[in-house]
Amino acid sequence: MNLVHQIEQQQMKQEAPQIRIGDTVRAHIRIVEGNKERVQVVEGVVIKMRGSANRKTLTVRKVSFGVGVERIFPLHSPRLEKVEIVKHARVRRAKLYFLRELRGKAARLKEIKVQTTKKTGRVRRKKIKAAKKAAEA
Repeated sequence: MNLVHQIEQQQMKQEAPQIRIGDTVRAHIRIVEGNKERVQVVEGVVIKMRGSANRKTLTVRKVSFGVGVERIFPLHSPRLEKVEIVKHARVRRAKLYFLRELRGKAARLKEIKVQTTKKTGRVRRKKIKAAKKAAEA
């Protein structure tokens, strides 16, 4: 069992970002078409994560031309160039399957603004709504 764990550790990406459910991400995936290779960008909400270590996958949902599209990305795949976190959202579920039924503005999630404090370097998360009210006052 220890040998399997060692091999998995070697195959894992070292710079994998801390992605959470509800984050809007931009995934850069390498596509091979014939003898050409290009990078395709998929931007959407992470509705599901499963697995652990180098088997971890994330499911990204986006609406393309009015049709919901979900795509599963193995996080440690060599085809996945990088994953950028666009914004964070406050969610209370581990799986966001309810977004499949919602359309338009109803499918929005509450955004969380992420700040790092200067002294300690800790990450503080707060709702955008509260931050806007404080700025107006």
